[in-house]
Amino acid sequence: MEGPCGTGKTMAALTAAATLLRETDTFDNVFVATPVKQQRQQFIDDLRTINRGIDEPLAGVALVGKTDLCPYGREGLFPADSSVHDRCEDLRDSTADLIRADDNDGAGGTTTQTSMTTQLLGSVAGAVADDESDAPEPAARLTAGREDTEQWWDTERALELVRTAQQDLRAAQQSGGDNDATPLETAGASAPYGTAQPAAPEAMTEGESTPLYCPFEADWYARDKGSPVGFEQGVDHVLSTEEFLPASVEAGTCPHRAMGVLLEHADVVIGNYNHLFDSRTRNLTEPILDERTLVILDEAHRIEERVRDLVSDTVGRVTLKQAQRDLGELLDRASQHPDNKELVENHLAEHDVPYEAVEQAQTFYGEAIQWLDEYVDRTLAERFDGYAAGYFDELPDEGIEIELRDPETDERDAFTEWAENAGYDGDVFRTLGKIGSAVEDALSQLGIDRDCVCTAVGARFGQWWTRDHTAFFREITLDPTDADHRNPEQPWRTAYNASLVMYNCIPAEQVGEILGEFGGGVLMSATLEPLDVFEAVSGLASVAAGSSTGGDGDDRPARRVDRRSYDLQFPVANRESWIVDVEPFTARNRGDTGGPDNATRDRYAYVAREIARSHGNILLCYPNYAEAKWAAGRLREEIDKPVYLDESSSHETTHDLREGFVDDDHAVLVTSTRGTLTEGVDYEGDELHTCAVFGIPLVNIGSPRVQAVRHAYGDRFGRDNAFDYALTVPAVRQVRQAIGRVLRGPEERGVRILVGERYLPDKPRSVAPFFPDQERAEFQRLTPEYLDSQFERFWD
Repeated sequence: MEGPCGTGKTMAALTAAATLLRETDTFDNVFVATPVKQQRQQFIDDLRTINRGIDEPLAGVALVGKTDLCPYGREGLFPADSSVHDRCEDLRDSTADLIRADDNDGAGGTTTQTSMTTQLLGSVAGAVADDESDAPEPAARLTAGREDTEQWWDTERALELVRTAQQDLRAAQQSGGDNDATPLETAGASAPYGTAQPAAPEAMTEGESTPLYCPFEADWYARDKGSPVGFEQGVDHVLSTEEFLPASVEAGTCPHRAMGVLLEHADVVIGNYNHLFDSRTRNLTEPILDERTLVILDEAHRIEERVRDLVSDTVGRVTLKQAQRDLGELLDRASQHPDNKELVENHLAEHDVPYEAVEQAQTFYGEAIQWLDEYVDRTLAERFDGYAAGYFDELPDEGIEIELRDPETDERDAFTEWAENAGYDGDVFRTLGKIGSAVEDALSQLGIDRDCVCTAVGARFGQWWTRDHTAFFREITLDPTDADHRNPEQPWRTAYNASLVMYNCIPAEQVGEILGEFGGGVLMSATLEPLDVFEAVSGLASVAAGSSTGGDGDDRPARRVDRRSYDLQFPVANRESWIVDVEPFTARNRGDTGGPDNATRDRYAYVAREIARSHGNILLCYPNYAEAKWAAGRLREEIDKPVYLDESSSHETTHDLREGFVDDDHAVLVTSTRGTLTEGVDYEGDELHTCAVFGIPLVNIGSPRVQAVRHAYGDRFGRDNAFDYALTVPAVRQVRQAIGRVLRGPEERGVRILVGERYLPDKPRSVAPFFPDQERAEFQRLTPEYLDSQFERFWD
């Protein structure tokens, strides 16, 4: 469904979803995915509006990431050298180990909900465990669906950990003067625990070790994996972090766990693309996504860009090293005694994996790491003279791509060629996943507690060998790091983390397969045209055809795919739409931003000046941030208006810049058309009067990834379509998103301007065919000299 910006697509999709949920037996729930935070809030607001008008409101919850919910992480209470995600996982594991039921305890669940409830402690300021002056809260308003899961934890042990954390805080408060005496406070709520992660009581541990644990996690288990928060606590039965985060903290339960329970009971779940397409994040939402789910994909024009990264696969050097150590751990145990080796061989034999295969796999990983290090070192020396000369601090601060094959051919990559020459053929690659699984199982049976990665890494290398070289572009990526890797032989490691990457050039197959799993859905945006191109690159065409997208012979039935689009209905008299006829603003024509301005730049500077001097707030959009910076510099010398320059920066900095601009009633904001201020951001009322886009915002066509995508699209959709499908159409959609910022309601007035002759239908390499009919009809040709008079006519 395509409809102009600000015309109610969100409400239309939610209304249809609510009708299908309540008036048919086709769907059990609705999942909304949007990549834009502002749109996420719009869905929340519109769902609340719907609920206010119906007798039985729809239960809704909006999802956020773990880092936004962890009470310790939010307040910076974890060690500086660990991520919130990793630290949370470690604490979850240690908590689970502490509450695991003994074999002679039965199921560990003999404590009933009622008796457990009476034992749960309230807040620190409330009653102690044996004080019956305050009625206890319910153990859980909602519990996770665990019908097929045997309870492995001991509720009493979980409750003991909760008591310990609360009593630690109470004791610290009574002793006075200790930082640990301060209750953990976050999101405006006070937790019943202190700011430090507590240590397990000695009675629950063996030996001298007293591991740290998470009391919020223990409380979740003590509530039988339940949420202390119900939908009635949300605004109009819709829960966002503003409601369930502080409520969970006050109750002492992990907010992320509570959110996981809530989504299982929700009618409508609002998340992002990761919750659908990222295999790691989808672990949270997997239980509720099936053929009885209706999916709403907002900002669907971004599917290619956003999903391509999510369905690409990476094996980092650190992970590769860990996989080698996993195998080495088993081999070390086997080498300590002949009996050990026999035992290990027997465990491996259960998986039909010989001992020698593990040895070969470990050697392969070690040699692969060595090849990676040497290849990166050699490539950097070839690219950067300073690095070759020993000036390592001259390496760039941004990430680096190192292609392993010519991106415009189908040849095999350099790593595969090296491996085969070294004696590691397809038989080796294809068995690495099986070897890893056998090793992990053997370590577990030997009682070795280790977070292994060898199965996942092995599976990735199996895919590396078998996957198509056109659709999956092999490369090495170097990501900047602050880690201190002292390695004189490989000095680049002080600056970068290296990874082997299989970049998914054509995500349509994976997207189509995932969409085909749902009972139905709406993919919507203000900028889907041309719809036939969108259906091809998004995977909808394969869904409609019923073709097998998984490559496993499991053909799916053909699905009905309907098209819906509607034009801008706001009064035509309230807007002007112009194409300024000047020569194309291409890199070849305009030259470098750092050199003296040529005739093309002077001409575009004149156009920008005429537009910027017009009435009200003006948004000027350039192909990239470097061009925006150049334009802002010229404007500051030539006009009296305040000029705001948007650069690639943090979300907070960009938000503050936007607020400063809209608070001004006569200013200019200069940005990149591909930036964050041209999409998913509302400028309402008199906040914006004119938006002009200069040139076509193509991505860097020199990037190996972009070249590989173009080549893959040519192979899939035809050579004649490759450039348009891969580059031109996405660029035009960015342009349409930018000019859509001007008019957000029927009472608003504004001017939309496209600058450059390529927007005209009769010019060479015209992009006009990629605009919908209404926009092609409305945009009128104008020469720069008439801008001033036309602005004056419209605003007067």
